[in-house]
Amino acid sequence: MAPQIRRLRVGISGLGRMGARHANHFLHRTPRAELVAAFSPDPKELEWAKIHLEPWGVKLYSNYDEMLKHENLEAVCVATATTVHAEHTIKAIEAGKHVLCEKPLSTKLEISQQVLETSRRHPNVKVMCGFSRRFDPSYRSAHALTSTGSIGRPTILRSQTCDKYDPSGFFVAYAEFSGGIFVDCNIHDIDLALWFFSADITSPDGRVEKGELPKVKSVVAFGVTALEPGLKKHGDVDNGVGVVEFWDERIAYFYSSRMNPPGQHDMTEIIGTTGKLSVNANPANGLLESHLSTGIHRDIPQNYYDRFEQAFVEEAREFANAVLDGKGVPIDLESSVEAVRIGVALQDSLRSGKKIQFDREGRRVDEDGQARARL
Repeated sequence: MAPQIRRLRVGISGLGRMGARHANHFLHRTPRAELVAAFSPDPKELEWAKIHLEPWGVKLYSNYDEMLKHENLEAVCVATATTVHAEHTIKAIEAGKHVLCEKPLSTKLEISQQVLETSRRHPNVKVMCGFSRRFDPSYRSAHALTSTGSIGRPTILRSQTCDKYDPSGFFVAYAEFSGGIFVDCNIHDIDLALWFFSADITSPDGRVEKGELPKVKSVVAFGVTALEPGLKKHGDVDNGVGVVEFWDERIAYFYSSRMNPPGQHDMTEIIGTTGKLSVNANPANGLLESHLSTGIHRDIPQNYYDRFEQAFVEEAREFANAVLDGKGVPIDLESSVEAVRIGVALQDSLRSGKKIQFDREGRRVDEDGQARARL
């Protein structure tokens, strides 16, 4: 008789666009996990769950606190609206549940810091923020090459997140809660900069240069509302450019757009002292390329999930493995808070039109040269 496989008992918080996807990942595509509960305050989302989740034995809840009491629940995937990510994550941690939280932890730095502090008070609870690109094979290959010293010391990173234009007005309505294009869109690119710039580097003679989380020195951002002037009332734009300077003499350049006509185009260049790596510079949804009288054509992903679906699945699998095997989660929570720090500062720079400075301890420096307390 085959031995019984130990499976992580998971609950989902939020069953909207991403929550439904996470639910399906844990239910059908994560062998070492078992989806046992799901929460949503939205009757329409619960109707969807009655069809797609309940027949598989998933208990549905309209009250989050009640779901946390579900018998033998071990972990929660938080995929609610961004405004309640932190609240639900903190409640789960305090209830002794491991947490995989959708990015970002919060649109506010001080609240993200509260998540980190709560996690530190509960060291036996594993908490991870879901930055999906870290689980994409192409980005993992680039990081592995960086770690072997193939491009020397990574010094400049250029990265972009470009969404297909949505004429429905979705992005305008979403901007009220998203935290802005740098916090919502470029947060992935910011996380990549922190990941690549903190990589351990092995030199050809076998020496290992230990990496550490880089400290931000300054940020400056610019943006335009080319197609959606309604974004201005939320202090947001549909195209943004941000530059981040780090104290260890490295620079990250970010571009974000809500109006890429052919579809989704997320790409990254990691430029080192002896070489360069490029991820998805020429996007494609398959291997077919049509050479016609009208030009050369190829299909590209139409949205973020099309591009990173398998990365989301791998994220769920590795989170479950980390909990069940007693290992550290793949993404450090301190790095996720730092990503929010930089994203919020970029959004502030965009709105104020001013460059924002930080001291070597990571504290924002006011115009009079005084450092604020580090959150």
